[in-house]
Amino acid sequence: MHFLLMYDYVPDILERRGPFRQEHLRLAWEAHDRGELLIGGAFADPVDGALLLFDTENLNDVKAFAENDPYVKNGLVTDWRVRAWTTVIGKDAKTPIRP
Repeated sequence: MHFLLMYDYVPDILERRGPFRQEHLRLAWEAHDRGELLIGGAFADPVDGALLLFDTENLNDVKAFAENDPYVKNGLVTDWRVRAWTTVIGKDAKTPIRP
């Protein structure tokens, strides 16, 4: 199952993330190495949030990621939410539908 983890950032995220960035990236790369996190990154212009795409059967994996993320724990993320995503197009779609 694909899940989207969506973050909303504080307005001054770029100025405040420094002390937490390495730990945030470590957590993300570990999730990637386990095959859970496919791709992720911040929105650009403005940098007001982020989107991370997970591939896991367990919604709790995604929630645990967010709850342990130093950006969340240290108030750089003002809100986060997880949405199940039914993917139907592309080689990595979980439920491909062709015409």
